[in-house]
Amino acid sequence: MSLSKVFDRLLIMTIAKTNLPKVLPLIPLRNVVLFPSVETSLFFGRKESSQSLLSAYDNFGRMVIIATQKDVATEKPEQKDIYSTAVLAHIEHILQTDGSIHAIVKGISRVSIENFIQTDPFILVEYKDLLLTEEQATDIQQPAEALLSQLKKAFSAGRQFDLPAMMQLSTGVSSSDLADQVSFAVSAKTEDKQKLLETLAVSIRLRAVTEFLAQDLKVADLERDIEIKTQEKFNSNMKRNVLEERKHQIEEELKKLGDKPESETDFSELESKIKNLKVSEDIKKKLLKEHKRLTQMGPMAPESSYIRTYLETVVELPFGVYSKNSLSINKSKNILDHDHYGLKDVKERILEYLSVMKLKEKSKDTTQTANILCLIGPPGVGKTSVGRSIAAAMGRKFARASLGGIRDEAEIRGHRRTYVGAMAGRIVTSLKDAGTMNPVFMLDEVDKIGADYRGDPSAALLEALDPEQNKDFTDHYLDFPLDLSKVFFILTGNDLGSIPYALRDRLEIINFYGYTQEEKYHIAHNYLVKKEISANGLKNNQIVPFSAPTLQYIIDKYTREAGVRHLQRTIATLLRKVAKKIVSTKAKKVNINDNVFIKKSLGPEKFSSQLKGKKDEIGVSTGLAWTSVGGDILFIEVNIMPGKGSLILTGKLGSVMKESCQAALSFVRSMAQKWGIKQDFHKIDIHIHVPEGATPKDGPSAGGAITTALVSALKNKPILRDIAMTGEITLRGNILEIGGLKEKTIAAHRAGIKTIFFPQDNEKSLVGVPTEVKKAIKFIPVQHYSEIYKKIFV
Repeated sequence: MSLSKVFDRLLIMTIAKTNLPKVLPLIPLRNVVLFPSVETSLFFGRKESSQSLLSAYDNFGRMVIIATQKDVATEKPEQKDIYSTAVLAHIEHILQTDGSIHAIVKGISRVSIENFIQTDPFILVEYKDLLLTEEQATDIQQPAEALLSQLKKAFSAGRQFDLPAMMQLSTGVSSSDLADQVSFAVSAKTEDKQKLLETLAVSIRLRAVTEFLAQDLKVADLERDIEIKTQEKFNSNMKRNVLEERKHQIEEELKKLGDKPESETDFSELESKIKNLKVSEDIKKKLLKEHKRLTQMGPMAPESSYIRTYLETVVELPFGVYSKNSLSINKSKNILDHDHYGLKDVKERILEYLSVMKLKEKSKDTTQTANILCLIGPPGVGKTSVGRSIAAAMGRKFARASLGGIRDEAEIRGHRRTYVGAMAGRIVTSLKDAGTMNPVFMLDEVDKIGADYRGDPSAALLEALDPEQNKDFTDHYLDFPLDLSKVFFILTGNDLGSIPYALRDRLEIINFYGYTQEEKYHIAHNYLVKKEISANGLKNNQIVPFSAPTLQYIIDKYTREAGVRHLQRTIATLLRKVAKKIVSTKAKKVNINDNVFIKKSLGPEKFSSQLKGKKDEIGVSTGLAWTSVGGDILFIEVNIMPGKGSLILTGKLGSVMKESCQAALSFVRSMAQKWGIKQDFHKIDIHIHVPEGATPKDGPSAGGAITTALVSALKNKPILRDIAMTGEITLRGNILEIGGLKEKTIAAHRAGIKTIFFPQDNEKSLVGVPTEVKKAIKFIPVQHYSEIYKKIFV
């Protein structure tokens, strides 16, 4: 050690032991906490800090106070901005550069800043020494050994520490110096390091710094794992690139020898398929151009898989493949009759359509036939299965796509290939799956298509379903015209009103109506029972065959629907109970015609055959309603009570139905004298209610029934329970035409109605009413309400 350093040490010891006022310059640091026994290099850029350093070096025996400021953004810190616990340090060396100073300082001991004496031109403070807490050597030894153990682990893990500090540690230091040296070296927040500086108990400081070092080791382990994985991935990529390059060189050499590599064989096969496609030369030229792009780019290119998928999709399309029509009207009729009971009008319309196609085929007429049928009717009446039967009758493949709930136009037209994950639309995909360009293509649930910001799928269907345009249908994914003119499109839906007008205008509508009780019996007997016996693992010899009364009982008491889906589920439930009984009781044969067994299996009867009412009542009439799932009956109830001439309407009625009630009341009031109604309308309140209040009801067709209920209540005369009526009422008492008469009459027949009053203008609609219904119900056409009044009240 040089002579000057010896004198400096002596000066430090003298200052520490004398009782002279302890005043020294202060240098505030940002984001750095200096500890005793730590020697480090610091950079000083602020003018006040440089002045403090030089003054301490020249005038205070190279002694200076080093403190940490609380906020790094403070340029000129005051006493409140500085942590009070600081370090007395000795300036070892100074190196001045342009506008800044580098210095090597060494911490001596902990001090407490008592007061700021001056702040300009540099900070001068008064301080006092802080003494360490006295502890037993045994209390310090264990945490010191724990810290040394963690240090060894850190060295083994490759943790980097300050070299001079480590050399000092290796020569042996006190436990306090050990804690301070490691405290300065660990990665911790400035606030945490300051707390370590303020900790005067050596054992506590040793334990705290051991925890920080352990956290450092965990972070180091994580960083090492990440580095290893990154290196492995890098090595894998390098290896892949080298192998790809070698593979490319090998393929080039094989070409020279006349051999084709495997990848080129695949490309050649794809090119051959493109050349053999039965498409126009322009399309073929475009596809070959894409193929050339594919062969020129490497297999690792991002676009390579997209182009290959596109080309493979195109070559899988059945261009030029057509199923041969085997149009035989007798065969078609037999197939339709075999697969479906009833539906005479529907079958007749389909056979007419197929006959036209047959004649055009014979005459080799190439003009387009509007191959677009739309089957509209309630759920469960056989729309989808009719489509399959049409395909079988024509000898064509059958394709089906459900459109219910789709909201994206790309579902129909496909996605443009600029998008990641692009794919063809449902029409193109279904053609590819069918393997022919002229399948019978069913678009199911077309009335349930949605629309949002991604487009309107129903608008995208306009081109596909227009016979004048669909020979050049363009799918965005294919990006070239596709001929759909030979496809026989069949659409299905429940509600014609939900289909946009522009689309509806392109369709040939065929209405499906609900089944009568008789038709349901034959469908159950001929189709459903056989199907469900097989589906539930039963054999015919294990059950007594369903009798006609049993099936009619199930239909009448446990189902109430336009179609037969619920009937099929009810039969399936009953047969599952049979299967359980056979397995659990080892019964060889079960009598399914036992009403006790049916009630035990299916529960109490769900519906009453007397929906029209148990007796003739005053102020209660029966109306007929149409819904998207078939017809139904509804009751109109009227009560008269003392009041002030108010009209009360309840039963969740729509605005149109409320107006019908008001029109009916006005008409009745105008006819009150003629009909002998003696009530004073200004002294009574009239309450009109339609039961099943949770079900929304609207429309004008209940006008006649509302008028009848009003007259009955005002004249105090009952209405026969087997009479129903439908028709809009006007203020002049005229009964106007309504819709859905066939569905309404089937519902009335199901409920046991014997007489129906209906608008005379609807007589043409009776043509579609089943013969069974016509025989059971008396239909009375009327033009004016007075005709109904005479039949009921006179």
